[in-house]
Amino acid sequence: MVADPADIRGWQRLSDAVTTSGRIEEGDVARLAALGVKQVVNLALDSHPEALVDEAGKFAAAGIAYTHIPVPFDAPQEAHYEAFRAAVEAGPKPVHVHCIMNWRVSAFFYRLHRDEAGMPEAEARALMAAQWEPDAAEKPEWRVWADFIAPKAG
Repeated sequence: MVADPADIRGWQRLSDAVTTSGRIEEGDVARLAALGVKQVVNLALDSHPEALVDEAGKFAAAGIAYTHIPVPFDAPQEAHYEAFRAAVEAGPKPVHVHCIMNWRVSAFFYRLHRDEAGMPEAEARALMAAQWEPDAAEKPEWRVWADFIAPKAG
C-alpha cells in the first residue's frame, strides 16, 4: 500500500474515499494516481501564483477525472458549495479535493459533514480546525468565511 504523501501542504485524509490538501505541485499528480485517486476537485483559482499550470490537462493525462470550481477567497458562494457537494457526492472515488492552503476545502467539508452527513458538530469542527478556524480569527477579511460556515436558517 502506498503511504499518504504527508509532505503535500495541508494533507488530510478524511476517509478511505476522501483526501484533501493545499496546493498540488507537478510531482503530486503521479503520487495521487499511485494512491488510487479517481477524481480531483480543485477549489483554487487558476490565477493564483501557486496554482499548478494546466492542472486539468495533467490529471487528464494521468487518467484522473478533474473538476475545477474556482472559489474566490474573498467571495465563497452557495453555488460554489453546491457544485462542490455534487462533485464529491456523485463523482468517482477516491476523490482528492484541494485548494492552495486547504482552507477553502476544510470549510466546505465542515459544512458537508455537519449539514449533509450528520457528523457531530465537534467532530466536523475538529477536522476543519486541523487546517484553520475562520470564525476564530481576528482577521476582518476572514469574516466572509465565518458567515459561509455559519449554520443556515431554514
